[in-house]
Amino acid sequence: MTKHKPARTEVDGWRLVWSDEFGYTGRPDSTKWEFDSGGHGWGNQELQYYTDRHANSRVENGCLVLEARSEKLQSCGYTSARLVTRNKGDWLYGRVEVRAVLPAARGTWPAIWMLPTDNAYGRWPSSGEIDIMEHVGWQPGVVHASVHTADFNHRRKNHPTASVNRPDVVSAFHIYAVEWSKDSIRFFVDDTCYHRWDNQNDGYGAWPFDKPFHLVLNIAVGGSWGGAQGVDEKAFPQRMLVDYVRVYAKR
Repeated sequence: MTKHKPARTEVDGWRLVWSDEFGYTGRPDSTKWEFDSGGHGWGNQELQYYTDRHANSRVENGCLVLEARSEKLQSCGYTSARLVTRNKGDWLYGRVEVRAVLPAARGTWPAIWMLPTDNAYGRWPSSGEIDIMEHVGWQPGVVHASVHTADFNHRRKNHPTASVNRPDVVSAFHIYAVEWSKDSIRFFVDDTCYHRWDNQNDGYGAWPFDKPFHLVLNIAVGGSWGGAQGVDEKAFPQRMLVDYVRVYAKR
């Protein structure tokens, strides 16, 4: 798998405002990342316990490694990691891109996504959610992008979503990106835009995306979607490799 070239600070009308190139070894940079931890199901009946242990998240060989493992912790049968930039990287509009290789096993549910930092419009889904990339292991090679709002969300079964097929996502790096402005949110795999949500000026019920959001990287195990066809327990451990995270603002 080919490593990336160093980030350029200016490219195609964008200027780099935040990044982690993972050019170090050990724990993720604490000035940029913090850990969400716990094993309460995370609203989706998930099976993992998120930890801050080296076994579940670390930087090595130029990549951030998130690793889901089959092991008992508390009342959970799996461990994993969920890293967030909350209060360390929070943005209103811009381009967020993450170059990653995804885990492969049935029952894995990796995600690259964004949540509101302050919940100005209330608890989920009222303040919004931006799903840059989701991949469920029982549907290998199919990448999904979505948004969730008070009026449009998966509980109502009407959330705006789309998917694209990239058969090698578990063996090759791809760039998962979002371009977010006051008018629209556009989702990409590499250079292909395959989903878009436009601001129709209908209020926060449809467009709560006028407040700062932060980035979330995680591998869930099982859950209402990831575990819809069970979990292949013999396939663990499973990893998501993140080559870099870059955030740009319009010049």
